[in-house]
Amino acid sequence: MKNTICWFEIPVYNFDQAESFYNHIFGIELHRGESNGCLMGVFTGGDDEGVHGAIVKGEGYIPCDHGPLIYLNGGYDLNTVLSKVEEAGGSIILQKTFVSESVGYVAMFYDTEGNRIGLYSGK
Repeated sequence: MKNTICWFEIPVYNFDQAESFYNHIFGIELHRGESNGCLMGVFTGGDDEGVHGAIVKGEGYIPCDHGPLIYLNGGYDLNTVLSKVEEAGGSIILQKTFVSESVGYVAMFYDTEGNRIGLYSGK
């Protein structure tokens, strides 16, 4: 098993707002689709072997700030993503923080739906 995590889903109520938020802070376009009656915005990545996931609106998907915490790839410098969080409607919980030489840096924010999301970068 290459990765412990193979897929993640971030629950949302206001799909358009959440889609706009993630598109803005990461400079991407989520791929819209539907699965089992749920609206999904899939994070598209470079390779097919990495971990992938989506924002999801549907029955049973409830945004919260106290559930499992996922860390998204913050790219080369977390400050690039963090600088866009508040202008896109989110709020920063933890600024870019050095963990160790072997781990790198982390940060944390609330998205527009109230989900607590982590960011990770090796540098």
